[in-house]
Amino acid sequence: MAGKKSTQNGGFSDAELAAMKERAAELRAEGAGGSGTAKKKREAKACADTLAKLEGTDYEIGNRLHTIVVEEAPHLDPKTWYGFPSYARDGKVVVFFTPASKFGERYASIGFNEDALLDDGVFWPTSFAVLGITDDVEARLRELVRRAAG
Repeated sequence: MAGKKSTQNGGFSDAELAAMKERAAELRAEGAGGSGTAKKKREAKACADTLAKLEGTDYEIGNRLHTIVVEEAPHLDPKTWYGFPSYARDGKVVVFFTPASKFGERYASIGFNEDALLDDGVFWPTSFAVLGITDDVEARLRELVRRAAG
């Protein structure tokens, strides 16, 4: 991951440290009162706010993925995870978006966690580099999101 590495913080970049702090804040927010509908609304707003802050290609890809998830897997709940827009089933993140700008990468990525139902034999991809959304990319993402969501 790109970014200035800190020798005082175990070699983590400033961006990596910021992501860890965002995750800690997310965990505090999860434990701070509320559950059910109120909690899901708060998490969905955090996801929407994160998407709204994106710019350029990150904005286009992140918002297109959001639309795909809403249309193909409406039972997944939007939230943030390490500050990334993500979508969870029963509280566990299934799919997430890492903007290129987050770590100064040349491409954004869309990833699937362990709870995604994508198993395919003994070897399958769990993360995809994305430079843009074409019709072919969108069709593949729709199929992956449907499978991953169950």
